[in-house]
Amino acid sequence: MVRYPLNGRPTAFFRGDWFVGKGVACATIRIGPGRENVIEVFNTHLHAPYEREPDDSYMCHRTAQAWEITRLMRGAVEKGHPIIGLGDFNMVPLSLAHQLITTHAPVRDVWRVLHPESSLGAASQPAEKERRREIPSARYNVQENGATCDSVLNTWRWSKQQQKMLFKGGNITVPPSTSDPRAKRLDYIFFGNGSSLFPDTSQWEVQSAKVGMTDRHPDLNCSLSDHFSVEATISRLPQSRGPQSDGLSNQLSAHGESNETALRSLTNTSLHPTLYTSYNPSPTSSLLPLPFARTPSPQNPTSTLESSSSITSLPPGTYTEILDLISTYKDREYRQRHLRLGHFVVSVIVSIVCLVAIWWSNHAGVSFMLVLISTLNLSAGVIDGLIGGLFVSSELRALKEFEWEISNAKVLAEENDQGVTMIDGLEAQSPSDRKKVRRQSNRSSEDGKETQEVEKELWEKVRGSEEYSGKENRRRGHAAMTLP
Repeated sequence: MVRYPLNGRPTAFFRGDWFVGKGVACATIRIGPGRENVIEVFNTHLHAPYEREPDDSYMCHRTAQAWEITRLMRGAVEKGHPIIGLGDFNMVPLSLAHQLITTHAPVRDVWRVLHPESSLGAASQPAEKERRREIPSARYNVQENGATCDSVLNTWRWSKQQQKMLFKGGNITVPPSTSDPRAKRLDYIFFGNGSSLFPDTSQWEVQSAKVGMTDRHPDLNCSLSDHFSVEATISRLPQSRGPQSDGLSNQLSAHGESNETALRSLTNTSLHPTLYTSYNPSPTSSLLPLPFARTPSPQNPTSTLESSSSITSLPPGTYTEILDLISTYKDREYRQRHLRLGHFVVSVIVSIVCLVAIWWSNHAGVSFMLVLISTLNLSAGVIDGLIGGLFVSSELRALKEFEWEISNAKVLAEENDQGVTMIDGLEAQSPSDRKKVRRQSNRSSEDGKETQEVEKELWEKVRGSEEYSGKENRRRGHAAMTLP
């Protein structure tokens, strides 16, 4: 179990995110000999959103948590292990957290592999309104959009009056054709092959993905949870290693509130190698070829994956957006620390004044009130002082570390973009310059040394200046690094 460094605030005791200590449950499952037969599973529940984005004060926490689980999954990928990340991520598709996971892990959102045109959130949210689509029905949200939260079919999202009627034995039926403007997808299954550094690793395919746990409890007549589950079947393609080619058909179930449910579904009887005699891709299946490098595109997140060993990154503007989010939250925390420490100092002064005033009081009732005020005031001040001096300080340290890592990722993305632009510029040089380089190269057999000097001068002309050469070398050096 790996706990998140940023995990809510203790003052929000009525929400409970900080007290439960959310993190990532990690498990390693071996299904056979060899590196490719070790599956690493990461199950999590990110911080809940209590306001709408971009006004959600916990959006920074959720993005930082997504970065943490991304680092864990990337570490497994670099060992050549297939990875599965699943759970309640409390994010909508293509949000900042979603982009971080799918780009830096690197993994694929299995639902968008099969449903690339699925919704980007609830129909009432701005991102989905911009697509100008009709408000979907409850059936369409479940079957096509993969909505697991806030569905009209889920009794835990009904009004208090409807719930009371249901608990009293009333039979309330919601037609699947009912409009469902609030439903959205918050639960995910991410999958990565683990072959970024190991080309011999098997390929996999997503055979199916569906929303589950939509039935009601047989006795209580209520939904089994406030979230539906998301389930996927992922199969390993046959290898040409011998007559018994290994395959794997895994039934994965990710439920937003339970780590045990997801891990249990991975260790049931469906997790065993199966034999394939032939392979015929179905129209609804989608291959997950790896190793890969992808340039994420919000308009086309499921574009074709190409084999490459280069490090993927988001557009620099996305990292800038994350850094602005961190900066805004840091400013808030600095203000909170000053206010809480100031409250502690004032409470100490007020308590001292109350205790001194008791000496001058001639009435027992007044003395009692002064003692009571002093005690309560000092208690509140001490709690605020501890929160401001200890908790906020540790939170700021975690924010600075997160900011540093995102800043590094932004630098790599910017240098990568500059390198690509300069390489494109070289390709756009006049044909006459390129012909000169080739002509001089043909003379190398007659006078190698002289030709090399001339060729060097011409090549420097094509490439530009020494400044570009330095930048190109730095870009190549950074491209060989692995992001945290």
